[in-house]
This record gives sequence, structure tokens and C-alpha cells, in this order.
Amino acid sequence: MATRRVHAIVTGRVQGVSYRASTVDEARRLGVVGWVRNLPDGAVELEAEGPDAQITALLAWCAHGPPAARVTSVDARELAPSGTETAFALRR
Repeated sequence: MATRRVHAIVTGRVQGVSYRASTVDEARRLGVVGWVRNLPDGAVELEAEGPDAQITALLAWCAHGPPAARVTSVDARELAPSGTETAFALRR
């Protein structure tokens, strides 16, 4: 099973709508590791690593997020898997 790692910037109404907490829940449900945090410009940044199908599913979820979010874009790029993380965390 191929492992992928992605870095993504999510824009739109994604702060103040439980986007980060919901991303943590979805990533853990899918069994991927990494982190998510707010950016000063109002976007959300994340890195996620796991099996290809789970990363694809997480990115698809990120495109709509939780009910109160209004996502306008998800800009994702591939990174080399690190294999160093053991959980998905919310960063401040």
C-alpha cells in the first residue's frame, strides 16, 4: 500500500467554524497522521500522511469541511512521506 504525504492550504470561511477540530476528527477516523493549523491570513494549513485512498478521502472532505464552513479552494501538493508522526494533531 503506497503512502502519501500532502501539504494543503484551504481557503474560504474556514476559521471560526470548527474546521480544524473537524479535520482532526476526520483524519483520525480515516487513520492518517499529520497536523492542521490556522494561518494569520484566514486560511487553514495542514499536512497529512497515510495510505493513498485515505489521503484522497481526506482531501475530498477538506473541499467542503464541516457544515458551517464555506471552502473556496484546497491547494494541495505532494511531499515525501516522513514516517515520523504517530497521530493527527491540532497545532496553534
